[in-house]
Order: sequence, then structure tokens, then C-alpha cells
Amino acid sequence: MHPKEITLTLVPKARFDVIDVAERIAAEGDDVLGQYRKALYCSFHTTAGYLEQSLCSRLQYSQERVAPFIRAFQKLFPPDANYHHDQLQLRTELTEEQRRREPRNADSHLTFIGSGLRNCVTYTNRPGKPVYFIDLDGIHANGRRTRYTKVLGYNEEEVVHRGQFAVPVSRHPIDSVNLKDPRNGFLEQVAEWLDRCGIDKGRVDIALDPHERHVGLTVNEYETLLMRHDLAEVLRDPLRMLARQGKNMLRDPMAIPSKTMGYARYDFVHILNELMDAFHVSESVVERILVPFLRVPARFLRWKRNISLLVSDTAEAGRGRVVQGRYQSPILVQWQRPDNQVRRVDVTISRFM
Repeated sequence: MHPKEITLTLVPKARFDVIDVAERIAAEGDDVLGQYRKALYCSFHTTAGYLEQSLCSRLQYSQERVAPFIRAFQKLFPPDANYHHDQLQLRTELTEEQRRREPRNADSHLTFIGSGLRNCVTYTNRPGKPVYFIDLDGIHANGRRTRYTKVLGYNEEEVVHRGQFAVPVSRHPIDSVNLKDPRNGFLEQVAEWLDRCGIDKGRVDIALDPHERHVGLTVNEYETLLMRHDLAEVLRDPLRMLARQGKNMLRDPMAIPSKTMGYARYDFVHILNELMDAFHVSESVVERILVPFLRVPARFLRWKRNISLLVSDTAEAGRGRVVQGRYQSPILVQWQRPDNQVRRVDVTISRFM
């Protein structure tokens, strides 16, 4: 049976919304999940995506546990914390009209990256189990968004190509590289491999070489102020965002700013406790996580060593291409420099059947 691809239109009910896509598919009378063993879910947005199935399983597929898990990361990146990305007067790529309409949503981008949300996930179909599309920026000052997600049902997959790509990085310890930038030729190389393989439906998996350290992958908007300033500050010290919000400053105004970071670290302990409550684990686990985090802040963020991209022939029948949203880019982020100015990623291309 040939893979089947459907597109869903979703309208969030709140800025932060958790939508059961499996329930939505069933309500529309499409049996795509019942016909196939597996399904790939793809979000075309940089502030809305999916959690991996293994994590949802640990959260018992419960919205009452998924929501607090995400909200814990939202507290690390509170709204209106004077993010560079939200200072629209500095965004030279925007027109005056775009500045009037552009949402101030750096917190949603950082929550997406920090919590490990994915643009593309593969689930083994389990009847009756939800699949959550998690929206972090569904409503903003200018109105409610319309979201799009693809679901591709299939039974088997075959690896048709394996390759490696060297990604040049700068000398800066904290750096981010847009793999969509044609100057590094990454997606162009992937397109060439896809042409050789001749697949119509499938997936591209991008994984860091096993020897790479202090580096992660994500799919998000590569906007200069967000990547070069806000994300860099997060990597240096995630608690700085909590301190910026200053929600605890009024407790002791004479101590500003000396106690600001102290309050942030106090709040962070509560955030960890909320995460552990979501997983129902013990205080000893909290301690094991807290100590290394305070030494290396980047460890707390759920950096991924691999990302996936949907391959589809919807644009041209029989010719599979990587499908992404307008603002999505695969991004490599490092928080310590490598021995040389190169990071290596392994690329695996699979055909769906």
C-alpha cells in the first residue's frame, strides 16, 4: 500500500495550545492512522511542533502532564523580557508594514528550541493514543494564527543513502550556522542525493557525528538578532531571562540588581520541580539534574543531536524534495569551539513504502 499524505489546518484557541492531531484526523473521518503502521507528523512553523513519541510515552500521553512540561520551559523564557528579536526597530529585514504586524515572540522561539520541540517526528501508530501539536504562539496582538501540519502514513521504510557533510563554523565558542544558507551548500547536496535516490515520499535524518561534543541541532527561524544575541545569551546563562523579567524584584527593591540572579536561581529550582512532577520522579533525580546544570547551563536545554525533514513530491509528482515552512531552517548551534573549524553531520535518506 502506497504511503498516504494529508494536510490539516489547525486554529489554536489560545497563545499556548495543545491540539490532539490524532483526534482531529479521526473526527474528519480519515483512516490514515488505522491503515498504516507508522506516521510522520510535520509542522511548518517555528513556534509550533511536536514532542517525540518516547517523551510523550514517559508523560503517559497525558495533556495534563504535557502542558506543565512545556510551561516549565516557558518560565525560563518569559514574554516581554526585552529580547533583541522583539526590538522590531532593529529588524532591518522588515518593512514598516511588517513591523506593525510582526509579533513579539522571541520567548516562543526560545521555548521551542529549549524544550526540544521538533518540526518533524515519526510515531508508531497506537490506536486511541493522542498525538499533540503544541502551539506556543497561536494568538498574538494582531489576531489568531492559522497553522498547517502534514501527516504521512506508511508501513515500511528503506535506507537508500548515507552520507556525511562538513559544516564550517567560526572561531567563536558560541556560534550558530544556518544549514539552509546556500553559501554552505548543505541543502543543495541533500537535493542532489535525493535526485540520485529517486524517491517520492520519505525522510531525511540529520545527525551529529558521534564524536561531536558541545553542539546541538534544531529547526527554527534563523533571524540574526534571535540567533546571534538572544540564543547566545541563553547558552551563556539561561537564568538571565528569568532575571530580566524581574517578577521577584519587588520583594526587596533595595537589592536590585544584586539579588536578581539569586531570585532567578530560586525560581529555577521550582521549574525543575515542576518538570520532575510531570515525570513523577524522585527528589534525588532533581538533585542529579540540578548540580550539572548549574555547572554547565546548556545541559538543561533539550538540545537534539538529530533532526528530521519531510521528503514529498507534492510540488512535482515523482520527484521528492525536502518540504519546509517559509521561515524554517535546520540550524547547528555550538557552545564550545571544536578543535578545528568544522562540525560533521551524518545524513540518512529513507524511502517510505
